Amino acid sequence: MTKYSDIKDSLKDHQSNWCVTGVAGFIGSNILQTLLSLNQKVVGLDNFSTGYQKNLDEVQNNVSPQQWQNFTFINGDIRNFQECKQAVDGADYVLHQAALGSVPRSLNDPITTNEVNIAGHLNMLTAARDAKIKGFVYAASSSTYGDHPDLPKVEDVIGNPLSPYAVTKYVNELYASVFASAYGFKATGLRYFNVFGQRQDPQGAYAAVIPLWTAALIAGETLFINGDGETSRDFCFVDNAVQANILAALAEGDSQSQVYNVACNARTSLNQLKDLIYHQLKSLDDKTPELKVEYRDFRAGDVRHSQADISKATELLGYQPSHQIAAGLAQAMPWYLASLK
Repeated sequence: MTKYSDIKDSLKDHQSNWCVTGVAGFIGSNILQTLLSLNQKVVGLDNFSTGYQKNLDEVQNNVSPQQWQNFTFINGDIRNFQECKQAVDGADYVLHQAALGSVPRSLNDPITTNEVNIAGHLNMLTAARDAKIKGFVYAASSSTYGDHPDLPKVEDVIGNPLSPYAVTKYVNELYASVFASAYGFKATGLRYFNVFGQRQDPQGAYAAVIPLWTAALIAGETLFINGDGETSRDFCFVDNAVQANILAALAEGDSQSQVYNVACNARTSLNQLKDLIYHQLKSLDDKTPELKVEYRDFRAGDVRHSQADISKATELLGYQPSHQIAAGLAQAMPWYLASLK
């Protein structure tokens, strides 16, 4: 099977047209930067509901002027079918990242989460089918495993969803399956497991744990841990997610129209995570304030443990995580220090 490094080398010499939804967001902007650095042409769609212009500005600063000229931005919403059609027009590949994430957000506002994640997903699938896209990849979620207790998580064994968000991501997979059987249109789902890295927003009520704790540590504030701290997750550095998207888009035959775990097949508890972040920050800035922790109630809708079996993605896509959690934190922390201090 062709290595990811070889695929990237090949892309540099063969320009294709890509569409990335949620392009101003955390994962979307990292995908954009990688594609532009590989001399690809990209149309990006975003409505800035959870993405930021500053993420696009940072990408522009990190690529050459010639590479940046290959990017076209559409300020639009995946709930608008005409804007979805505009975004995919002329594209070879679509990487659909736009969604409203966060379990707590979905519990507080299930209607908007449903509108964006399900209606928007259906719009993108339909627009891409009509445009005869070669490769369609969408952001699925490990939340689909719900209350199923077995570890590691295997793609074809799931439980009952524990939040409206989990329901929407499962419905995304069902729609993709129906589009394959009813229309012959193949869409590949990537079940992300706790993706983290540069440009992940530490602000707001729904910030993910790594940027939230990193910002708190830099500011000398208390870290709040939901539960006893032994809740564990398979934390996945964003470069791994970017790799999976590109590999899935270029997959052929039986490797398409599948769902894949995207993670590292590892588990890190929240207690371990706080120490990893703190020691990484301390190694970069010896003036980092001392670690202060407060434990509180478990959070509604959360699963206790999560770990992915990634053998399917390894075998069918050639996916090989480039960063385990420590290496990912080491790469991300300088960005957080520069951004938050």
